[in-house]
Amino acid sequence: MSRVKVKICGIRSLEEAEAALEAGADALGFNFWKPSPRYVEPETAREIIARLPRMAATIGVFVNEERDRVLELASELRLSAVQLHGDETPEFCEELSSIKTIKAIRVGRDFDLNQIGQYAVGMILLDSKVSGNYGGTGRRFDWRIAIEAKQLAPIILAGGLTTETVWDAVTHVRPAAIDVCSGVEAEPGRKDFARLQHFMSVVTRANALITSEAGAAAGQVGFL
Repeated sequence: MSRVKVKICGIRSLEEAEAALEAGADALGFNFWKPSPRYVEPETAREIIARLPRMAATIGVFVNEERDRVLELASELRLSAVQLHGDETPEFCEELSSIKTIKAIRVGRDFDLNQIGQYAVGMILLDSKVSGNYGGTGRRFDWRIAIEAKQLAPIILAGGLTTETVWDAVTHVRPAAIDVCSGVEAEPGRKDFARLQHFMSVVTRANALITSEAGAAAGQVGFL
């Protein structure tokens, strides 16, 4: 069993980025959807990314953005990957085949696992479906769905992850990665560094357990 990787989303300052990496995060998410309280100006993101270690994985989060704009920012900011968190179609995702892509799918009562196979992307992120929201709600869905979904694609688990729930997420669900935002915030759009460090310490202990059980090495690099 490989180590479960971690993406800290909603990064808005160099201080937050450095704190996340120092705590052990594998990837940083930059939200380019303007209505979000976690929105960051592309120029600000560029300045942050320029001061990070080259090995740091940087993910641009987009919601129903135009294809050319996604490609433009991915190139200009030298993003490691893009995450599509809106209502993007499988056809739209195919148009981004030149870059690594994560497709977020919101899980509600009517969720159909078969839709995962429609997307030719690197990873699928599963988040809670909340009417009128495109993520960052802090709500948890039925994680048994994520366990089933692992048979269809590499899964990133999001929604309702906190220091209290992440142990089960890592040791029981065992996705390829987890994505946390509100669970390590003092308020929407501002990270709580103590909470972030505590969260990552729990992840580290949980990963140590699953890798020791499987006899696997935890020193992997990269995110996608």
